[in-house]
Amino acid sequence: TDFGCPGVLAVLGLEAAAPGECELTRLLQDKLQYEMRLQYMKHYFPIDYTVQVKYEEVLRPSNITRLRNRTVSEAALRYLWFHASSQAVLRIHEVLPEKHPSWKYTQELCQLFDALGEEYSNYRQTDVEAVVADLVKLIHSAGAESRSKAVRPKALLDNCLKVMRMLYGVPCELGIR
Repeated sequence: TDFGCPGVLAVLGLEAAAPGECELTRLLQDKLQYEMRLQYMKHYFPIDYTVQVKYEEVLRPSNITRLRNRTVSEAALRYLWFHASSQAVLRIHEVLPEKHPSWKYTQELCQLFDALGEEYSNYRQTDVEAVVADLVKLIHSAGAESRSKAVRPKALLDNCLKVMRMLYGVPCELGIR
C-alpha cells in the first residue's frame, strides 16, 4: 500500500503495532477475560491478599493519558506497558507455589509475555523517549531506590488489560468483549 507520499509509511510503521504484537495481545485478551481474572486472581487468593510491586509496575490508564499528553509515541507506550505488565505478572507468579490453582494460569501469561518480549527484543532504550526509558530502567532495577506498594493480583491484571486495550485496541482491532 503506497499512500503516494514518501515518508508516510515510515511514520505509520513506527506507530503501528507489528502483526506478532497483535496476535499475542489477542491471545492475552482471551486469557485476561473477566471470569478468568476473577477466578484465578481473586477467588483462589485469600481475601484482601496483596502482592508487593514496584510503584512503576502499576501502570494505569491515567498514566498512559498523562504520557500521551506529553506526546510520548504509541510505540514507546506499548514498550512501557510490556515491561510493567510482564513484571507484574511475574511478581504474582513468583509468590505462587506450583500446586496453587492459579500457578498454571500465571505461567501461561508469563509465556505470552515472553513471546511478546521477542517482538520487542530489537528495541533499544535509545529508540524510546527518555521518560519511558527511565521508567523501564526503574521497573528492572534491583535497588531499593524504587518505592513499592501492595496491590491485589486482580487489580494488577485489570490494569494490564485496560491499558493493553488503550494501546492496542485500534491498531490491532481488539474487539472489546
